[in-house]
Amino acid sequence: MDTFPYQRITIVGTTSSGKSTLAKQLAEKIGGDFIELDALHWEPNWTEAKIEVFRERVEKATSSQVWVVAGNYHVVRDLVWSRAQAVIWLDYPLPLLFWRLLTRTIRRWVTREELWNGNREKLWWHFKIWSEESLFHWLFKTYWRRKREYPLLFAQPENSHLKILHFTNPFETDDWLSNTLFHPQAKDKLGK
Repeated sequence: MDTFPYQRITIVGTTSSGKSTLAKQLAEKIGGDFIELDALHWEPNWTEAKIEVFRERVEKATSSQVWVVAGNYHVVRDLVWSRAQAVIWLDYPLPLLFWRLLTRTIRRWVTREELWNGNREKLWWHFKIWSEESLFHWLFKTYWRRKREYPLLFAQPENSHLKILHFTNPFETDDWLSNTLFHPQAKDKLGK
């Protein structure tokens, strides 16, 4: 088994790749904070936080020693990545992401799942694929861009300190999560 010594990790990937799910699992394994950037970004009634407020929230959330961040927001990337030790890129096939997004959207609509700050998704938003409100629109808009963008970002000198883990299918991710020993000092530092 490999040992994973990192205590500040950010997880990136296109919508519906499972960033938040993996981040929660990993935060539990290392005894750290789970930080969901969407929760810090979205205020009630789907109002976006002002950039300076969002950056302040992210700066405060990532000031602890052990955390896992889920999200791609470029306006806070400098804060998160400069403090992170590792980046996990969930780079899954488009048909899989489309299927996951479809089933997640329907599930959230049926269950009226509350996301962040009282917000709930509206089914009709997503089926207006031409609209910026649609996560399907967002999926198609960002999928290929992220495939081009992330390797370039990882190669930047300011990101040379980051350990990059690139997973191209969920089985690979699950296998890594199941067969990795996580650094015991992460929990010791929190007194757990």
